[in-house]
Amino acid sequence: MASENCLVANDWVCGKYLRNYRHELTDATLQHLWITAVSVAIGLLVAFPLALIARRWRLATGPVLAITTILYTVPSLAMFSLLLPVFGISPSLVVTGLVLYSLTILVRNILAGLESVPADVTEAARAMGYGPLRLLFGVELPLALPALMAGLRIATVSTVALTTVGAIIDYGGLGNLLKSGIDSNFRAQVLAASVLCVVIALLADALLLGVQWLLTPWRHKGRGKQRGTRRMTDAEKVATP
Repeated sequence: MASENCLVANDWVCGKYLRNYRHELTDATLQHLWITAVSVAIGLLVAFPLALIARRWRLATGPVLAITTILYTVPSLAMFSLLLPVFGISPSLVVTGLVLYSLTILVRNILAGLESVPADVTEAARAMGYGPLRLLFGVELPLALPALMAGLRIATVSTVALTTVGAIIDYGGLGNLLKSGIDSNFRAQVLAASVLCVVIALLADALLLGVQWLLTPWRHKGRGKQRGTRRMTDAEKVATP
């Protein structure tokens, strides 16, 4: 009986809330996932060429890193207010703000990963006839993947948290439930939305860690030998003495 009256008692843990409001929770979760995924994907597409520019032209490194860092320091409310005249009240406003926030993490990690590739490896690749594009995608990027994926994981978890700020314009995913729950002192809703945010962040981080494991087989090739031979990647061929 107590569990049936948890909504009336405004308990923090309430199974009846989960049953009665499952559609609202599902819709908010899907919106949260969509905004996060789109923001991180666009952020990666923008950060990659910026990192390449910063690496190719040293004079551009300082300005690129400075601008992305300044963007990250802008408070979210101010960021959304500055973007409002351009995008209006729409999901694009939230996505654009989150993309700008992700750039400082992604650009720095991509750049750090590319710069960590040993010079003798790139020289060996060029001696083997690798052109610029094949060198980048076949050798340098695979070797830079640990740093790149580390940045992607941090940016993703950060974006999961920042997405909730979109609730100020009603496009915050689970943040919408958090805001309305706090405004109305609806404890079960606040707790459920908070827990779901944490779960999304943990699952996203675990998923990206698994992707990194799959994309960097040479980092655990000792175990792979026990299962049979496999085709070596370009990065392994060049990096292996």
